[in-house]
Amino acid sequence: MSTLYARERTLQDEIAPAVERGVPDVEVLAVELVSSSRLRIYVDHPAGVDHALCERVTNELRSYLESFSVEVSSPGPDRPLRKPEHFDSARGRRVAIRTGPAIGGRDRFRGEVLAAELDAVTLSQSGSEPLRIPYDAIVRANLMGTA
Repeated sequence: MSTLYARERTLQDEIAPAVERGVPDVEVLAVELVSSSRLRIYVDHPAGVDHALCERVTNELRSYLESFSVEVSSPGPDRPLRKPEHFDSARGRRVAIRTGPAIGGRDRFRGEVLAAELDAVTLSQSGSEPLRIPYDAIVRANLMGTA
């Protein structure tokens, strides 16, 4: 796995708990390093995501503003998927997945989520057998164009 994705995971592990403690009912879906100095944080809330919520989340990230430009965003139709429960809620829907290590010589996959287990997601792929992808190998995953 590249240094970029390892750094993203470290930031996700730092940022998600802090934001989720500081802003009630917010879930941090994903933290992405857009560049070496720019972070994008995708959040969700049962009542939806608006500008005021994004501002509250940004305020929780003040210490990161010294090192990064921080962008807080709603998940949108191409919702990021990072946790087993995200994949579970996407069963029956098409997703795009990028892996850090190649699996069967590939690192990009598209297909319908068939199952989301504790350690891996299983995708259907046209013309081939279902593919099981361990969560630890996934560096990016999103729903595909649901809007």
